[in-house]
Amino acid sequence: MQFVQKRKIWYIISLAVIIPGLISLFLSGLNLGIDFTGGNILQMKFEQQVEMSDLRNGIMKYTDQTPSIQETSDNEYYIRVSVLDTATSEQMLTGLKETFGPYELTQNELIGPVMGKELATNAILALLIAFALMLVYIAFRFELHFAIAAVIPLIHDVLIVIGIFSLLKLEVDSTFVAAVLTVIGYSINNTIVVFDRVRENIKYQGSSDFPALVNESIRQTLTRSINTVLAVLFLLVPLLIFGGDTTKNFSLAVLIGLVAGTYSSMFIAGSLLVDVKAMVKGKKNYQTPKSNKKK
Repeated sequence: MQFVQKRKIWYIISLAVIIPGLISLFLSGLNLGIDFTGGNILQMKFEQQVEMSDLRNGIMKYTDQTPSIQETSDNEYYIRVSVLDTATSEQMLTGLKETFGPYELTQNELIGPVMGKELATNAILALLIAFALMLVYIAFRFELHFAIAAVIPLIHDVLIVIGIFSLLKLEVDSTFVAAVLTVIGYSINNTIVVFDRVRENIKYQGSSDFPALVNESIRQTLTRSINTVLAVLFLLVPLLIFGGDTTKNFSLAVLIGLVAGTYSSMFIAGSLLVDVKAMVKGKKNYQTPKSNKKK
């Protein structure tokens, strides 16, 4: 398969996915969850058996935003809801008691939007630091054009995940940040495997045609890339289908990023490596000089 030679097609496909997401992000932004917008945190232990789905429906009568609920122990729940005024909070607590019976309220705190803003800032900072450190490390271990061609696909993968979540109006919370960082780790690992094979082929094969060499390197690592993504999918799909509500968005974000990362490592990273090398080293160094083949 001509991975590098048809790179303009792969670039167009990527832009066709990324641009609608960017437009949605610019026009309507992200559906930020309670972690970012602030809200009330409650910890309640019920005397009677309570189903999480019933509890969520009971809370939804008093708020427009879907609450985040985790069962911390037997019949004890950790609940995060949007900011409620005192009157609405009292009504909700009274209504839950009438519906589900007596409970013990061990925590009832308000997280303001200032903390949410700080969390958003730290999330963006974490992504920028991750990109910068990977750029420096790959430039040190390989070369500058390898580093540039490795980091751009990571931005590509992150934009696809964020764009799809914006288009679908899916809630973005702290687990989404963890999912994005997971995607970055997976994607850079796949890309480094391809680039390492490129470096080995340059050293031992001495090809005079750099695009062909990169294309051959991608083919040589294709089986490994497919097996890796299948192994992760076998774990991720059941988690998405059978997992609780608190893990669904995380699983979906990782699934989208997994597909995007596999695509970018096979179709985008190598293509960018060819183009970036031409720009960094100039057209006269576009082709790799022949070296002594290993005997």
